[in-house]
Amino acid sequence: PSFEQYNSKTMATFHPKQPTGNITTFNIQHGFAEALLRGMRSSFMKDADYHHLTQCETLDDVKLNLTETDYGEALADSDAMTPAAFQKVAVEKLVTEFKYLRTQTVEPLSTFLDFITYEYMIENVMLLLKGALGGRDINELLEQCHPLGMFKESTMRSIPTFENSARGYQDLYQTVLVDTPVGPYFAQFLLESASSRSGGSYNVLQEVEIEIIKSSLIKYWLEDFYNFTMSLGGDTAEIMGELLRVRADSNAINITLNSFGTPLNEPAMRTSDRKRLYPGFGHLYPAGTANLTDVTDEDELGRALEPFPQYAAVWNIHAAGHGDKSIDDAFYERDVQMLELAFESQMHFASFYAYVKLKEQEIRNLVWVSECILQQQKDEIQKFVQVFSQNAPWRK
Repeated sequence: PSFEQYNSKTMATFHPKQPTGNITTFNIQHGFAEALLRGMRSSFMKDADYHHLTQCETLDDVKLNLTETDYGEALADSDAMTPAAFQKVAVEKLVTEFKYLRTQTVEPLSTFLDFITYEYMIENVMLLLKGALGGRDINELLEQCHPLGMFKESTMRSIPTFENSARGYQDLYQTVLVDTPVGPYFAQFLLESASSRSGGSYNVLQEVEIEIIKSSLIKYWLEDFYNFTMSLGGDTAEIMGELLRVRADSNAINITLNSFGTPLNEPAMRTSDRKRLYPGFGHLYPAGTANLTDVTDEDELGRALEPFPQYAAVWNIHAAGHGDKSIDDAFYERDVQMLELAFESQMHFASFYAYVKLKEQEIRNLVWVSECILQQQKDEIQKFVQVFSQNAPWRK
């Protein structure tokens, strides 16, 4: 099928046949899945667990302390003692829990959970394409793919095998990506790129860097996820909508910041390619993102964010340049607070998204602590964002 035919059929946002329900009807369809989720919430590491981990001297000590946490059973069969091994075990545990949750759901929650996995599918496709351009081994690339974003193995192995040419990418789309959940986003990227450039759409992938393609696909996914969330209505639309709006704003800020010193910051590219990467919703949209289009350096970016206090505060941390906290750390702290608050109310879907993202943060914390111990950088070991900490600044 052509891009136009495929796109017109599939890009329409799914509208649930059944609403999420309210306090009187939610539990009829989704009560069991939410009960499971609330039980899984108790698996997060406690303040005492983090304290014990930061006192460890070796990775053997780390594994010993983790046996007292929810990771104990998963680590029991693991002989490797490296941060990467800890990460792999923790991710596999998260994926197992997520897939079990998915099997216990009905519409529209099942589609909501599927939307969460699309982000990882996009990341895996772009990892394979980037690896193929660099000539890396397919088995090594598959090891690095996130388990939540895996297609069939035959599909995954076929992605990097297409030749790096216009015809190769045409075949990649029509024979592989067209049948995947992220196919519509890929088609939309090719269509929009073709309409803004001379020449055929199949040449686009040769002209645009992989990271720009990835940012475009993430933008389309965010917009699709946001439209679906808002169609659900109720507390899900209110709470999850806010999480996605902030996520969209973070993407816009990071895209602008990372473009400095690259061709994307050239005048022609700022108003064409970079502008198209900004999501079409969020607190910054449309006035804020319009201002970001004209930003050329960090000082101008700071001024563009001044009308938005929540982002001005985050930017000031970056601009201060103390070295103790990066802009990513500031975003992580704010995200963790918002995701934790999603658990403070019931009968909505946002807590399912929050669980996955908070577990990812916990895994980042585990890897960070392990790396600091391995490299004997104990002075840096406290620089992580703890999840559900009773000592968090915003809880005081």
